[in-house]
Amino acid sequence: MLKRSFLFIFLLSFFSQAFAQHSDDGGNLKRLNFYQDSLKHLGNAIIHDPIDGVRKTTNYQFIQTLVTALKTPNSFAFPFDSLKTITLTQSPDNKFRIFSWHVANDDGSYRFYGAIQLNSGGALKLYGLSDYSPLIKNPEDTVADNRSWFGSQYYTIIPVQGTTPYYVLLGWKGHTDKSTKKVIEALYFQNDKPVFGLPVFNGNNKTRKRVVFEYARQASMLLRYIPSQHLIVFDNLAAPDKKSKDKPETYGPDLTYNGYRLKDGKWEYVDNIDMRNVPNEQDENYIDPKPPTRPIKAAPVKKKAVQ
Repeated sequence: MLKRSFLFIFLLSFFSQAFAQHSDDGGNLKRLNFYQDSLKHLGNAIIHDPIDGVRKTTNYQFIQTLVTALKTPNSFAFPFDSLKTITLTQSPDNKFRIFSWHVANDDGSYRFYGAIQLNSGGALKLYGLSDYSPLIKNPEDTVADNRSWFGSQYYTIIPVQGTTPYYVLLGWKGHTDKSTKKVIEALYFQNDKPVFGLPVFNGNNKTRKRVVFEYARQASMLLRYIPSQHLIVFDNLAAPDKKSKDKPETYGPDLTYNGYRLKDGKWEYVDNIDMRNVPNEQDENYIDPKPPTRPIKAAPVKKKAVQ
């Protein structure tokens, strides 16, 4: 009888804790959905509001709301899948995810914002990313932390195993009113802290810590990863004429393709890839993120002369 009573009390306690946990998870889900709705509203204003000051003020509200949301227990499992104004990319090994987005300036340039959330399984581990781009003079040779980030909006994460495990990130980087950039970035973690830039891209008699492409704003550039071939493939960019060879803002695809292929933990440059042999793997991560429509100031209305 005593054993039965003990068993009954144990089971009652167990199911009470389970119910409380389930109820708490339900409360967390409601909070996260509430925050997501707020972020959707703020994100739309960041992209579409025609006033520069409003976009920037709203962005700071967006950051505060996002951080508050991510402090909610088990937030790493929440997909934020109805939030379309930012890019949320999760590492294939489920160790972290990156939130990244941009704010357009009236002069046609961009500032990037982001955060890396680690899958800690407990207290929030979040690293804000501060765009340091204007002060980085040689981005292909620079190592940076999260406070001196070469801002980009990432759409693909590629894990690479080796002596120093790292990740390759493919990103879009709107630049000015004349040119756009794309980036192949290297990221690794040191004591759980993110470090950007690693000398793993070999080609053209140079080893780069990241690879940066620049081309005409009205052009579109392919940059995607082919998992089955361990290959990053991209358009070859060329000037429209000899006079423009030193003006990357005039460059565009010339219908040939190059790439980087993974070999022994590093990426070796491959010239003139035959795209007929590259499988067309349908994946949203390969889509080139389109730059937002630049806010256009309305022209003053001219009054018609009275006839």
